Amino acid sequence: MLISADNLQFGFNGNTLLENVCFSLSEGDRVGLIGANGEGKTTLIRLILGELDIENGALFKKNGIRIGYLAQNGGYDSVNTVFEEMREIFLPDIQAIETLREIERKISQTQENSAEYRALSAKYETLNNRIAARDSYHYEIRIRTVLNGMGFENVYEQPISTMSGGEKTRLKLCRLLLEDPELLILDEPTNHLDMKTLFWLEEYLSAFKGAILTVSHDRYFLDKLVSQIYEIENKKLCVFKGNYTKYKTLKAEKTAHLLKEYEKQQEQRAHMQEYVDRNLVRASTTKMAQSRRNALEKMELIEKPSLPPPPPRFAFMYTEKSYENVLDVTDLKLTAGEKTLLEKASFSITRGEKCAVVGDNGTGKSTLIKEIVKNKNAAIRLGRFVKIACYDQENANLSPENSVLEELWGRHVTWDQTRVRNILAQAGLPAEDMDKKVRMLSGGERAKLALAVFECENGNTLVLDEPTNHLDLPARESLESALKEFDGTVLFVSHDRYFIKALANKILELENQSATLFKGSYDEYTAYKNAAKAETKSTDNQIPAPSVSTKSEQKSTYHRSKEDRAADAKRRARIKKIEEEISALETEDNELNQSLSDPKVTSNFTLLTEKCNRLDEIKTLLDNLYNEYETLI
Repeated sequence: MLISADNLQFGFNGNTLLENVCFSLSEGDRVGLIGANGEGKTTLIRLILGELDIENGALFKKNGIRIGYLAQNGGYDSVNTVFEEMREIFLPDIQAIETLREIERKISQTQENSAEYRALSAKYETLNNRIAARDSYHYEIRIRTVLNGMGFENVYEQPISTMSGGEKTRLKLCRLLLEDPELLILDEPTNHLDMKTLFWLEEYLSAFKGAILTVSHDRYFLDKLVSQIYEIENKKLCVFKGNYTKYKTLKAEKTAHLLKEYEKQQEQRAHMQEYVDRNLVRASTTKMAQSRRNALEKMELIEKPSLPPPPPRFAFMYTEKSYENVLDVTDLKLTAGEKTLLEKASFSITRGEKCAVVGDNGTGKSTLIKEIVKNKNAAIRLGRFVKIACYDQENANLSPENSVLEELWGRHVTWDQTRVRNILAQAGLPAEDMDKKVRMLSGGERAKLALAVFECENGNTLVLDEPTNHLDLPARESLESALKEFDGTVLFVSHDRYFIKALANKILELENQSATLFKGSYDEYTAYKNAAKAETKSTDNQIPAPSVSTKSEQKSTYHRSKEDRAADAKRRARIKKIEEEISALETEDNELNQSLSDPKVTSNFTLLTEKCNRLDEIKTLLDNLYNEYETLI
């Protein structure tokens, strides 16, 4: 048992945030912590970390438990380079190896079987066992595995102080993974990650030995990783077995059952009360009526299940259809400073299509979206009657000093206030938020306001850049449904794979300064990419076939002596044998190197040592074969 809570209660300024919270976290658990914004997820994490004191109940933690915590924007500053910072984690390992080498040196200079020799040998054995248990010799492999997987393969020597906030958050996660805590607490770990890194992180965390408690709005991530859902709602925590998809089913069943039991009891109480009211004053039935009244008073009331607050509602409409061809891009060159993002990119979007723009970070997704919206580039042509409505992930079009009401009403001054308030309320902004300054809103509230403004633009072509950022799960699902029902054109950038899967019927991939349009769903796109990757891997492992002798070479060979021809045949046979051996060894070498990035291998010292030793053997064998091959050729 790592963490256990028993009837935990916490409040702030007289307001109860959490009450009667009970749960337990054990070794190897995978838990997703969900709940609407403001329900207390971060508060619960701070209680676990010991940053806040509980009011009532008990919170037990294993003695000496090692907890790693990634805050939502939890980067850090350092004067070190990327690799130096990660190497600091393993200083005890490095020092232990250096000490072991020093002991070896002393042993070589000490008389065998002396008291000093035996003491040094015992010390050597103890230290060597400790190094083996910690897998200290392969610390660099572990560092490179994590850094490469998280997208830092080309920046080992970059100072951390020069990195962006998102990069620092990713680097903080790298450090936590390398520190290998018993409990890993992650708050929105998939923010700032591109698709490739997301898939790598999911695989790595699936093999992580410790327990994981993660707050995430990424439904794909929750489905892939967790086996329990902790939901905080109305100050209470409920535990559901299974991933997010299973939770949705179980939650609906539980709510329906509780509501049915509540209504059944209410109906029973109404009948009993009616009997009491009708028969209490009649002498012949007074005792029966009093008995029913006593039963009513002793009955344990079933609490009416609290239904979740209604999610935001969005509805996207337009007044005029665009022509069939909505967007044509021809030989577009796109740059950011001195960096070329796209070179001769060409694609087209037609009316009614819903196209997701995907690609690694830095490939130009947001830049492309902005360039299309500006429509000032000769390589970009919008169709007739296209009216674009744009959602910016930074919500830069909102005025910080406006109130919530002013922000929308100021754009539609002819509307009456009731209409404006209704639109904002449907977007999830209640009456008490109307007079709030925009700068005082939380990230989720700002996103809902920006979506309300976006909705009222009535565009027939919707362009969205990361629309699900800062939205809780119900809001994401509501936006998803509204865009699915919209019969206009949608072009969007998103890292939310669940959102892409539900919405997109085209995928525009930005990669290697080019844009490739895939017709089909996200599942079809990923299947195609996986197949292409497997085919490339198979091709890379092949060795070119040996060249075939020409007819003139064959003729000159025919006139040589019998002994020469025999020797030559033997030489060619040996060359063929060497080529086969080289091909097999290089294939094995490639597979072994790929396996070294597998967490199941890097976490198993014995297996890792075997593979590293085999790699050394293969290198020696290949060197010898190449040397012999050169002499024979």
